[in-house]
Amino acid sequence: MYDQVGGQEFFVRLVDAFYSVIEKDELLRPMYPEDLTEAKQHLVFFLMQYWGGPQVYMEARGHPRLRMRHAPFRITKKARDNWLSAMSQALESVRSELTNEQYVEMNSYFDMAAHQLRNA
Repeated sequence: MYDQVGGQEFFVRLVDAFYSVIEKDELLRPMYPEDLTEAKQHLVFFLMQYWGGPQVYMEARGHPRLRMRHAPFRITKKARDNWLSAMSQALESVRSELTNEQYVEMNSYFDMAAHQLRNA
């Protein structure tokens, strides 16, 4: 999928769109550092790796261990829903760059991941 969607540039656009929503979300924004630069980079690298791109995330940060990395944050149903809404808006912003199958696959992954990370 990484190559099919245009590589790193696609994931940068997706993540930028995602964080533009997060920046305005009163529930989620406090869960992120004041400077979002590093958080954006981590998400870009994770998504690149997950979708078949270079292993930059693994080389820089090790195994993703998503549940462990998110454990310090209280992820309620509302937080999960807000996160999914932000990612859905981001996906919509790049929808024209995706086939329907790619869109469905990405949307399904984000839905599954968000549900798994809920911890409160």
